[in-house]
Amino acid sequence: MAHPISAFQAAYISIEVLIALVSVPGNILVIWAVKMNQALRDATFCFIVSLAVADVAVGALVIPLAIIINIGPQTEFYTCLMVACPVLILTESSILALLAIAVDRYLRVKIPVRYKSVVTPRRAAVAIACCWIVSFLVGLTPMFGWNNLSKMRRTQELNGSHTEFIITCQFETVISMEYMVYFNFFVWVLPPLLLMLLIYLEVFNLIRKQLNKKVSSSSNDPQKYYGKELKIAKSLALVLFLFALSWLPLHVLNCITLFCPSCQTPHILTYIAIFLTHGNSAMNPIVYAFRIKKFRTAFLQIWNQYFCCKTNKNATSTTTAETGN
Repeated sequence: MAHPISAFQAAYISIEVLIALVSVPGNILVIWAVKMNQALRDATFCFIVSLAVADVAVGALVIPLAIIINIGPQTEFYTCLMVACPVLILTESSILALLAIAVDRYLRVKIPVRYKSVVTPRRAAVAIACCWIVSFLVGLTPMFGWNNLSKMRRTQELNGSHTEFIITCQFETVISMEYMVYFNFFVWVLPPLLLMLLIYLEVFNLIRKQLNKKVSSSSNDPQKYYGKELKIAKSLALVLFLFALSWLPLHVLNCITLFCPSCQTPHILTYIAIFLTHGNSAMNPIVYAFRIKKFRTAFLQIWNQYFCCKTNKNATSTTTAETGN
């Protein structure tokens, strides 16, 4: 029998649904903008689409599954594990997409002349495919055996219970904290974040060196190129900062749970950390709209053409010819 939902759970569900209602349409709009706008077809924006796909899945799949876990249904162990794993896959996919974006921006400022011959559409597609394959391998590791099943069976045997192995489905019930901290956080979250920090610092350093050079005025003024690169690098570094700000609190709480079992973490902190992780999926389209001119123009074009029934005759030519970020 399902137990009635408490007022606190109702509030939690309402906030989660609100996040999903912002995240899913916003990230679909990002994918739509890249699809319809030729000016958004380079490698960076392909990686942004991969990130947006992961964010759509968070709103459409992870948040509903998180609500189910919060209610705590009685399920078989591996059923609960399958419900818990998608968030691990999508988190890793987002991290690797952000890393790919950082590497791409580095190459744009390090080898601007050879960039298009090095970062081809085919190589970008292979990189995206590799990111998703690695994400599935990392996120599904608990399904391969690194989980709490043996620990729970030992507890059941000590209690002398021989009934069917049914559990109350909760994330920490099935997912090993050793996996979450030692493997997920210390290997697949923290090092990529630190690597991205170093990459962006080097990107800004290279750009500023170029901007400080005195160049003669010409039609191909390097300062114009690097000025645009600085603007978009700042915007994408902001996306990275928001991701780290959203996900690190939950991982810190996981570390406290593992290394200090006797420490009592207030439930409200856990819920805030969860809201931050899910809310991050809704942040990126807002950043793109306010910080990247190409996206802002494409969003306005979609709004006018498909929602306001306006046809802007100059919109298509403007967005395809536009080179400003």
